[in-house]
Amino acid sequence: MAYQGLAQEYLGMPAVTRAYTTACVLTTAAVQLEFITPFQLYFNPDLIFRKLQIWRLITNFLFFGPLGFSFFFNMIFLYRYCRMLEEGSFRGRTADFVFMFLFGGFLMTLFGLFASLFFLGQAFTIMLVYVWSRRNPYIRMNFFGLLNFQAPFLPWVLMGFSLLLGNSIIIDLLGIAVGHIYYFLEDVFPNQPGGKKLLLTPSFLKMVFDTPEEDPNYNPLPEDHPENQPGEQEQQQRPL
Repeated sequence: MAYQGLAQEYLGMPAVTRAYTTACVLTTAAVQLEFITPFQLYFNPDLIFRKLQIWRLITNFLFFGPLGFSFFFNMIFLYRYCRMLEEGSFRGRTADFVFMFLFGGFLMTLFGLFASLFFLGQAFTIMLVYVWSRRNPYIRMNFFGLLNFQAPFLPWVLMGFSLLLGNSIIIDLLGIAVGHIYYFLEDVFPNQPGGKKLLLTPSFLKMVFDTPEEDPNYNPLPEDHPENQPGEQEQQQRPL
């Protein structure tokens, strides 16, 4: 029964959230089982551009460290806020959601070229949290039963928690910065006097990920109207 519940929960996840979280879990499992090593995954501009190890542009977003508290903590937040974004403000706009992934990943990769950052998955998670928090500013949050605050403070609370654990906050700041850039360009600037929408989802992404809308001017032939369709018995007797 528990297995069926987990299977239903997994299959009920929206497509992008399911794909990304699955890739992260499988990558970590492969490292734990020693099929691959983190040295084959980390972000290294020299190996990417000189050795053409292009996969590092993606795999550095998929590895969150060995199994432990930090990994499960990141997976919980990744799953929760990625899913809430996809089912909330991006509902029915999968192409726009994928474009946010690409835009955020591109900016983080640019920053990684000039900083000694090897894995950017945590920054990506913070970016998702930041965008969700700014789009839900009036939701009250509770952090481990210790702090009560409104949603826009969540990324900063997570950064403070990371600092208490002795981790560097550069990754968290990067995620917040990229999340703010996306939020400003997508939600703030277009609504300003003289502003306009700068982040336009490429048409090929819409063709791949979004279901085509029905043409409101489409007029079906008379025989295609439901009232003109043959009944069940007539369909059975209809010759091929």
